Amino acid sequence: MDLCELTLAVEKIARAAGAEIKRIYQSGDFECLTKEDSSPVTSADYAANDVICAALRQLTPEIPIVSEEFPDITVEQRHSWPRYWLVDPLDGTGEFVAGSGDFAVAIALIDNHVPTIGVIYAPMYDRCYLASLDNGAYRRDPNGLTPLKVNTDQQSPIKIAVSLRQSKETVLSRVSDQFQYQLVPMGSATLKSCLIAEGSADFYMRIGPTGEWDTGAAHCILSEAGGDIKDLSLVTLTYNKRDTLQNPNFIVCGDPDIPWSEVVNKI
Repeated sequence: MDLCELTLAVEKIARAAGAEIKRIYQSGDFECLTKEDSSPVTSADYAANDVICAALRQLTPEIPIVSEEFPDITVEQRHSWPRYWLVDPLDGTGEFVAGSGDFAVAIALIDNHVPTIGVIYAPMYDRCYLASLDNGAYRRDPNGLTPLKVNTDQQSPIKIAVSLRQSKETVLSRVSDQFQYQLVPMGSATLKSCLIAEGSADFYMRIGPTGEWDTGAAHCILSEAGGDIKDLSLVTLTYNKRDTLQNPNFIVCGDPDIPWSEVVNKI
């Protein structure tokens, strides 16, 4: 398969996992546990993970998988992989438990440290974001397929995607007061990134623990739409290059012509 064919195959897998998540969500019959890092995990996370991993192994048995739900792969193992799948079976578990509907499935293909396929599916909106390297980024919903491009209108305020439960003061305390801002609430971190890819927001900042599975799929989509994900030194995030799968603090940014170093200069 070429990248486009593989992306469409992964979209089907993400939709199948999303259907299982939606079924469990609507039934209200799920178990909620706490991981060692104090983050929540539910039976829906595990069910989606089973669907995705079984389907990926059938689709590409030669490509290994890194998932949030089994991250304990040795550095020696993964550093020998030129190519692997990077999976977050349910991004936004807290929103799933809270009942907001703002959660998604995220699947990326990493090739030589670069995300080359990104698929994010939000089952409660029946909305899929997908991209592959040098083939553009798109949103597929009941209205059809729409190309994605970051917002380049610098005459409007910078729109910051924020958590549904994040205070305005917390967000604005981390950015420069020399610009005007508008806050755009969204639950799932990957869906915040998708808002930027489609031009509905310009910027998202994440301070706190995340894994590479939280950014891989979104990074491909953003890159193809004209945006990027950078650490707080404004260096583009990399994949499978460090001894840990944990990300540094990062920003998701749209228009590359905005002086992001000035926007985040209070960090």
